[in-house]
Amino acid sequence: MSIAEASPGDPGYWSGQMQAVARRRDQTCFMRIYDHFAPRVRLYLRGLGAREAVAEELAQEALLRLWQRADSYDAARSSLATWLFRIARNLHIDRLRRENHWIAVDMEPLEFEAETDNPAFSSAESFAAHADLNERIERLSATQARLIRMSYFEAKSHQQIADELGMPLGTVKSSIRRAFLRLQSGVQEAV
Repeated sequence: MSIAEASPGDPGYWSGQMQAVARRRDQTCFMRIYDHFAPRVRLYLRGLGAREAVAEELAQEALLRLWQRADSYDAARSSLATWLFRIARNLHIDRLRRENHWIAVDMEPLEFEAETDNPAFSSAESFAAHADLNERIERLSATQARLIRMSYFEAKSHQQIADELGMPLGTVKSSIRRAFLRLQSGVQEAV
């Protein structure tokens, strides 16, 4: 099966696109990668706490690095999504370190490829769902939004969050629960 005949849900599709970029500097394959991953990388960076403009800038920089270093991608070591999200994460950390007040982010990139395995959701629907969740989180109080991001996006335990923020453990748990209930009620209202 040629690269053109394969679909994004097929195993190896993205690694085939990357091989074309690495070997032939194929701009069409790069644009497929860009169109698919740019919104996902931007949302991932927003989940890490980057402002919209910063997330957009870092997503573009991550994809530029992908183009520049395409020959260093090894499909045997990781999926394209994992490799690209790691680049984006490292760019985000580097930017935070350049700022005066940075918080260490210790997490692995989220794996978004699993979304394409479910034919019930198109990538557009998946993107819309992620954007909707992000908007709902932004409507929470600053504290609740931060707690949700730390708990779910950074995968920190309630105890780690309490220690890092200097909050009592019970307060962290109840605040996360209230924030989750607000998010859940917003989803039920939308349905």
